Amino acid sequence: MLDRLETDRFAYWRKINPYYLFQDDGEWELGKFLIENLTQTQIARFLKLKWFNTRARPSFTTKDELLDWMDILPCFTEWKVSKIEFKGYNTAHPVELIWHDALEVVKQLFSNPIFANHMTFDPYIVNNEGKREYGDYMSADMAWKIQDHLPMGATQVPIILGSDKTPVTRTTGGLEMHPVFITIGNIDSEVCSKATSRAWRCVAYMPIAKFHVHSDYQTILQARLWHKCMDLIFANLKVAAAKGCFMPDPFRYIHYVFTPLVAHFQKAAKAAYLSGVHMPFWRDWEYACPSVFLAGEVLHTCHKFFADHPLKWIKEAIGTYELDTRFMIQHKQVRTRHFAKGITHVKQMTGREHRDIQCTIVASIAGAVPPRFIRAICALMDFIYLAQNPVHSPESLRSMVQALSDFHAFKNAIIEAKARRGKKGVKEDLFIPKLELLQSFKGMIERLGTLMQFSADVTERLLITHCKDLFPQTARQSKNFTEHCIQILNRQELMEIFDLYTLLTSHGAPLVNAIHAEDEEVTTTNPALSWISRVLPDKVNAIHGPQPVHNHFLKGILSGDALTAFQVNVTPDYKSLSPVDICMKYSLPDFNRALTDFIHRSSLSSGEDAHWDPKYGCFSVWNKFRLQLHSAFQPQVIMLGRVVQAYPLCDDFPLGNCDTILVDALMILYTASYVAQVQLIFQATIRRGSNLALPSYLSDPLLYVQYFHFVSSPDERPKLAMWTVECAYSHEENGNRHRQGAVVQVTDVTHAVELIPEYGETVNNRVSSATCLESYDHFFLNNFADKESYHTFSTEFE
Repeated sequence: MLDRLETDRFAYWRKINPYYLFQDDGEWELGKFLIENLTQTQIARFLKLKWFNTRARPSFTTKDELLDWMDILPCFTEWKVSKIEFKGYNTAHPVELIWHDALEVVKQLFSNPIFANHMTFDPYIVNNEGKREYGDYMSADMAWKIQDHLPMGATQVPIILGSDKTPVTRTTGGLEMHPVFITIGNIDSEVCSKATSRAWRCVAYMPIAKFHVHSDYQTILQARLWHKCMDLIFANLKVAAAKGCFMPDPFRYIHYVFTPLVAHFQKAAKAAYLSGVHMPFWRDWEYACPSVFLAGEVLHTCHKFFADHPLKWIKEAIGTYELDTRFMIQHKQVRTRHFAKGITHVKQMTGREHRDIQCTIVASIAGAVPPRFIRAICALMDFIYLAQNPVHSPESLRSMVQALSDFHAFKNAIIEAKARRGKKGVKEDLFIPKLELLQSFKGMIERLGTLMQFSADVTERLLITHCKDLFPQTARQSKNFTEHCIQILNRQELMEIFDLYTLLTSHGAPLVNAIHAEDEEVTTTNPALSWISRVLPDKVNAIHGPQPVHNHFLKGILSGDALTAFQVNVTPDYKSLSPVDICMKYSLPDFNRALTDFIHRSSLSSGEDAHWDPKYGCFSVWNKFRLQLHSAFQPQVIMLGRVVQAYPLCDDFPLGNCDTILVDALMILYTASYVAQVQLIFQATIRRGSNLALPSYLSDPLLYVQYFHFVSSPDERPKLAMWTVECAYSHEENGNRHRQGAVVQVTDVTHAVELIPEYGETVNNRVSSATCLESYDHFFLNNFADKESYHTFSTEFE
């Protein structure tokens, strides 16, 4: 793809100066900044500043010269405009389609060196312990079915489309357009799921025309116009699907490719108004079948469905005040959404908020609704979480189908609670189209692969990056409105490509992204960053987009099995606290006893004696530590670190601010898993000048934790399907009791977990989010906290 810059008319001069026509990288950066951030009037005013009278001017002296320089850079897929007319029908404004040739865009995606190490060219089958797994499209059945019909040696380039109607010029005429986005199934879904990775490209902006006809015909004509535009945009792509064409891949090898349409997001299909359309755009697209490519996607089919139906049922069954209070008093954790004002007051929620509510909804309503009602909601949450797996196995598909079956077995509880209501009152049925669509998920996954590669989250983000930021720079009243749009679009794309070209050539790096063996640990899904970090590690700051996850496995503290990494700040929050200070500041009267017990147990198991008396020692203390794991679905992927807090008592947190963990604790004869609340993060220190050496079990940070006992398993409470725990207490001879505490090594921690109190029928109004973990005795271990936790806690603890 970048080769074209070496064959244009300025190629000779770029061998001398990669930034030609610009003098150097600084002038190129200035020119790009002016175009991206200023209007043409503002650029002209900037270049006329008196500041330049005493300083060197840039090579471009006027805004027209700067724009001309940008416009003569090589453009790979030029935008164009076409006027569309319907014979016999007039419109309020001329119908002007701004579009790319979709085939040229696909060629650019297929040959883009950025994606070189994130592409698959042939269908494959993954067998894990003899069981088939479904991941990206190329691992699914449809890829093999289509491949069987292609000539020997041919490559399929699966086409994935997405679109949505959006207002683009609110302040200049209220213009609405229908952007159409495209990507190819050869690119890994993890890359495609990030809007900033540029794996999705916009191929058209279709105007929503207003016809001078009776309102009964308006929708039909708009639908036919939409399909006529799609016909024009994808004409060459449909020819390639039937007859094939030749494309270079990122490594400059030529492939004979076919381009079947395999997915078109359902919301976009709904917007296409199929009713009354006699010539749908896919009618002559080889291998295109609406029953296959109109794929249900998670954002609207699952998350929007949850907000429109189950969440409303819950509000009716519990009441808004009770539901809000249950969310408001939940313990706050870092990187976990806390609804400080409840959830019912939000009138317009995003998909992100829908997902955040799903994380705690099941445990939050326990006790306030009948058990069968909870079981129905829990089954739906099981289904939604399983549907989002990045990799599916026969077991996960069976579990997903069983979850939906369980919902239907218990759904009568929703009707009996009179929780389903419409405009005319209580409804006695559950006739919901999206609910029916859920039954097709299993077959869809087997045909096309994981549903997460078709999520509308990306396209909704693209509406912002490709529309909301573009059209405000234009004026609809202008006679050359569409031409101005095309100029802006072309400049955006050529500046992006020229940026990458100059970054590589100015430092002598090759334009081909060489094949490399993937690292054992993956910390980024940004392919451009991954490429530049290998060939130009000092220039990674020049790449915009998702930054890599900080890898604590490199320099952090590792668990015994090296599957978990821990990190504390170099400088502790308290450099030197005595045992008395800790007991007072953290309100831990049995700290000395717990530490002495830990030293005794550890010395017996390790054979190392500690010649150090904790009563007279000093300790460094931290308020938090970070815990990092590998993905439960893809073990080579490193997850973002989780922060575990252990703050002392203060005015805002009268009982401290302490998070909960899952820890493998060493007992006298065995190791067992426990849920515990971290009350203190500390490390023994030796005074300067001392010859004393600490044993190995005191060399890493330690935790003082207070335990919870497991009360019941998911099998023992099938309606809720969660583990339940209760506070563990030690009883004294005088009848008093106190929380059972112990000291453990930080490397004994396996997961950060979330506990939701068992509220009962009504919530205690005197409890707040700062005191909920200390005010209740019984809790649910929330397996819906995130998808990783759900996968982990689906198995029993030892």
